[in-house]
Amino acid sequence: VQLQASGGGSVQPGGSLRLSCVASGNVPSIIYTGWYRQPPGKERELIATFTTIKTTNYADSVKGRFSISRDIDAGTTYLQMNNLRPEDSAVYYCYARTRLRTFWGQGTQVTVSS
Repeated sequence: VQLQASGGGSVQPGGSLRLSCVASGNVPSIIYTGWYRQPPGKERELIATFTTIKTTNYADSVKGRFSISRDIDAGTTYLQMNNLRPEDSAVYYCYARTRLRTFWGQGTQVTVSS
């Protein structure tokens, strides 16, 4: 499985961004897909997960503001981020988990500042 993430950028507090992660390769083998983020100098944090039975889970820090979705036909996972805060600034990584291993996309930078 190969993952290609995009959609990062710079926004002001309160703004919105939508990240995309396009999967290719053995896409039917994917069980979970989602997003981590890693702020500067901090550890990587799991923020959103989407399962094949269409359940979603979110970190408390993003609940009510971020929404994960997946277009299975397009092999794409989205992360809609609303009401962004400066503390949301980080490199965002998409991932996909199969029964055998976890695959990672390249990071995409999100910067929230006035």
